[in-house]
Parts: sequence; C-alpha cells; structure tokens
Amino acid sequence: MSLVACGDDSSSTQVTDILSSESLQVSSSSLEQSSSAEAPASSSVAASSSDAVPGSTPASSSSDAPVSSSVPASSSSIADASSSSEVPESSSGEVSSSSVAPVSSSSSVPESSSEDEGDDGKCNDCDSYTAADPTLTENGGKGSVTTYGSVTAKETSLGGACNYGQTNIQYYAAIHVNVSPGDDKGPWNGGAACGGCVRVKAKTPDGWKRVTVRITDRCPDANCGVDLGGAPAADIMGNRVGRYYGEWEFVSCEGVDGVWGDSTSLWVKESASTFWSIVQVRNPKDMVRSISIEGVDSQDSYSLEMVVGTENFWTVPPEVLKTENRYRVVVKYRTGNDDTWYIKGSELAVGEANLYLYEHRE
Repeated sequence: MSLVACGDDSSSTQVTDILSSESLQVSSSSLEQSSSAEAPASSSVAASSSDAVPGSTPASSSSDAPVSSSVPASSSSIADASSSSEVPESSSGEVSSSSVAPVSSSSSVPESSSEDEGDDGKCNDCDSYTAADPTLTENGGKGSVTTYGSVTAKETSLGGACNYGQTNIQYYAAIHVNVSPGDDKGPWNGGAACGGCVRVKAKTPDGWKRVTVRITDRCPDANCGVDLGGAPAADIMGNRVGRYYGEWEFVSCEGVDGVWGDSTSLWVKESASTFWSIVQVRNPKDMVRSISIEGVDSQDSYSLEMVVGTENFWTVPPEVLKTENRYRVVVKYRTGNDDTWYIKGSELAVGEANLYLYEHRE
C-alpha cells in the first residue's frame, strides 16, 4: 500500500488570529475503512534540513516528540487548556525543564472518556483509511494519521520546518497546514504550532493506541492530519505502516519524556549582529504565544513579532542589541506557564548563541 507523506515545506503560511472552529464530525466517507483505499507505503525519506520532504508520500519513517492539552488551529487560535502528559520512550536520557514526573508517551490501553464510549477503536484494514480532509475540533482534530521516515531506524528529528536543526527528540511529528487544500486554516499557522505537543490516538486491530509527540514540522499533503516520525509511528502501527484514522489534541509538553532534545533555551540565529537578530525557543513547555523584552536597567518594553517567511523565529529590536543593559525576556506559552530569562541585550546579537533558561534565571 502507498500513502502520501506529510513532509516539511519551507514556504511561509499566514498567521491568523482566530481559531477556526470546524465541525466535530467526520464525514461518513472519511470513516470508511476500505482495503482498496489509499494508504501509505513503506518508504524512506532522505534526511534534509527538515524532517520530511514536501509533497512526498507518507511512508514508513522515523520520528520524535512531547505534550499539554487544548488545541490551536491558527497562530492565535490556540486555546488554553489544562496540560496532560504522556511519555514516549526516553531517547536521549534528557529531561524536561519541568519538575513534572515523566509519563509514558505511548499506550495501547484506551483512556476512559465519553468520546470513546461505544467505540473500542478496533478495526480491520486499519492501515487503509480513506484519505479525506482533516477536520478541526475544539482542542485538536480528526482525520489521517500517517508516517514518514523509517519505523525501524527511529531516527531523531532533524528539526523540520520549525528550524530546530539536529535534535535528540525521538517523539515528533508534522501537523497539517490546511483544512481544505490551500486555505491555511490548519493549526500550523505559519509556524505558530512549533514546539507544541499533540496526543494522538488511532484505530488499530487491537483498539485505540495513543502516543504523544512534539510538532517539529509542517505537512503539506492535502489529506494529512498528523504525520508521525518513526518511533511514535511504530508504537501505533508496528511495521504495518499506512494511513490510519486518528484523533488528536494539543497538550503540554511538561513531564513528557522523549519529546525533549535538551533543556529549554533561547537560540539566536546564525549571522546575528548588533544590527539584526532573530531568536527562537528550543524545547519549550508548549507552543509559544508571545515573546516580550522588558528593561531591568531601563523602562524599555518591546513585543517581538514573528518573522514572516522564516518560520518559528521572532525579531529582536536593533536598539536592544547595541547595549549592555539587562532585560527580562518573557516567553508566554499556550498553557500560560511562562518562562523568563535575564540577559544583556548584547547576548542576543551573538549568532548561534544557545541561552539556556537555567543559566539565565534570577
């Protein structure tokens, strides 16, 4: 069987301010399980600066990632929710910056919820779910769950369209850009979904199986919902890769093992100088909603803007870069559990500086 993989794409997408609330129901045709339906075939995807190749077909693959609850459908459409945690197998032995104890990222035992009542998640020809547009729900979505890379090699994430570079994240995934082809109404939202965690559950011959992953990539496939890396895909699909029916919700990454590549940090893009600099948050607790810079030695206050075209980066005001004055850099997450760095403005002008949170606290 062959499936169309959701890979990463460097093209920019519009950040929207309003959560697209879509129908919670999946059309009866999208739920059809047919042995003749289109399904991803096992194939490897060449490693590149991103985790998947845009426009490629879902195939067997590798992956990583972690989680909290509630789901955005556009950059500011991300609704706050309570964080919940599950944990993928530990890939690098690294722990999250949170004090929450790690939980397993995957599970074959269904959690009790009204959503699962009357549906044990068991199916036949589960890897042949009929391709259909994903639908949005209040905290996530429903539709195709696919994979890219190799489920046997289980490589770590290469950072994908989120521009994280080489990571130690084993549990990761790409998220859909569109609801209908080309509408940009999916949760990717110009890279605003980067770093967030998603709890995915899919129907299998053994019933519902679950895994929690960190979003590191975008999925341009029109029928993609969530495209899993190899490790989480293997937890759900085993070695029978394909297109499965699944549901997903955004959750906090705190306390989830396998989605952390390192400690939380501010990373300064290469070629930064006292005239220009952009930064990103690596290994965040959740997707980033805003970044502000507030003077400690002055009354200065700045709200950073997301960079259009270079996804998952924020622009630092030039006046901050030219001074030794101290600032508070406040990162607000979807779940509201903020992080604060205390740094000199000039530190943000050093290309490839990795400013760890634990080294820049008061």
